[in-house]
Amino acid sequence: MTSIDETVSWQLPETSTTAPTAEVNRLLDRLRLGTLGSTGTTSFGGRNDNWAGTTSNGANVFVKQLPDTGEAIHPGIARSLAFERAAALLEPRSPLASPELLGHDEESRLLVFALLDNAKPGIELSVAGEFSEALCFRAGEAIATAHGLDPAGLDTSPLFFPPLSWLAGLPWEVVQENTSAQLAAWQLLQDDEEAVHALHELRTLEDAAPPVPVHGDLRFDQFITSGERLYLCDWENFQLADPARDVGAFIGEWLYHATYTIFVDPARRDGSRFAGFGATHQDILDRGMTSLRQAVPRIGAFWAGYRTRRTPDPHLAVRAMRFAGWHLYDRLIAGAESQLQLNPVAKAAAGVGRGVLLNPEGAAGLLGLARGRQA
Repeated sequence: MTSIDETVSWQLPETSTTAPTAEVNRLLDRLRLGTLGSTGTTSFGGRNDNWAGTTSNGANVFVKQLPDTGEAIHPGIARSLAFERAAALLEPRSPLASPELLGHDEESRLLVFALLDNAKPGIELSVAGEFSEALCFRAGEAIATAHGLDPAGLDTSPLFFPPLSWLAGLPWEVVQENTSAQLAAWQLLQDDEEAVHALHELRTLEDAAPPVPVHGDLRFDQFITSGERLYLCDWENFQLADPARDVGAFIGEWLYHATYTIFVDPARRDGSRFAGFGATHQDILDRGMTSLRQAVPRIGAFWAGYRTRRTPDPHLAVRAMRFAGWHLYDRLIAGAESQLQLNPVAKAAAGVGRGVLLNPEGAAGLLGLARGRQA
């Protein structure tokens, strides 16, 4: 049974020593980068298999293998290459930086990147209190720069999530694949008529919004610092879509972070110790206000950085708040994949998401985004 400590853990990326597969070394050898050994090669936690280390030729590499989709041209690789082509036109010191792509292999679904020195992922920075306002400002600049990339030739297919058809009922194959906790999360959303209606409204607003190149899967762990630079990685979902998706996802991450902070022991910076049980109602209110006070300036800094590089459309801020609300439901559902029961804190965060989804104008005003609107 999952313990309380585990259910509220931030689940920082775990690392382990792992041997590379033969296909990884075949690609590295073909790229004249050498090969990775069976020792000294590290794997980071995440959705994709990956290997990081120094090759026999002294190259520091990070290799990622995307899941098999059964398609001749893998959409994730195609979108990653589309980003590389668009980003090649940026100025050398652009606010948008990404780890260098050294090569790829379509058949084995592998992408090879230069491994960044002393890299710190954004999730580590946020938990340690080091994802500062200055970094948030630069993140806003980076996302705005991405939204201004050349849209020529980019994928224009509609993004599936939030899946409106699933709000009425999950397909049987999805029911079979989901955990009991995930099914409980979906039912929580499906039984909420107001939230379902708001998500239908969001998709209508999204369809009318001017599409731009977007990252499409923005989370804290997509940001990495190395030296003085902030990098944004994982471009497998790069395509044309509503810019509010990226803006809302970043805001949603901070709202998620703020909710977790309420329920963890402030003495434990890794967020692994549950402190919600035993806390008085006033304790929770006080922690909530403290968390929000810490998150609001960072959200404001991100929005300010975004607007220095791009003029948002008049309704982007409100659409972004709706996407932030959906992001918290999405985190609840995704996190339930490895759980036997719903994470109580993620469920609380989804409650925050509901409030934002149903009152995006009020949330935009509370978080300071309304001041950056054009109307």
